[in-house]
Amino acid sequence: MYFCLEQRLVTVRGQVIELTVKEFEIFSLLILNPKRVFTYEMLMDLVWNEDYTYYSRKAVNNHVSNLRKKLKVAHGLPDYVKSVYGIGYKFEI
Repeated sequence: MYFCLEQRLVTVRGQVIELTVKEFEIFSLLILNPKRVFTYEMLMDLVWNEDYTYYSRKAVNNHVSNLRKKLKVAHGLPDYVKSVYGIGYKFEI
């Protein structure tokens, strides 16, 4: 995997992964802070920069689900984005 914040570029096995703005921002937080758990509330506050009572955990879950699908370009690759049940997500290989 290759990640470049300045170019907003993610590649997996040489394949460019097209991410939405929110997906990239979530992934950036996670990959730049490996093994640190980000709660749903932290992600909503840091990525959406708005009152997170308007958004739900489902919005975060949907973006993370799409992100995971995009990163899984080949069988046998690890799940880079791990769930921490009932709390949030973290990046881990």
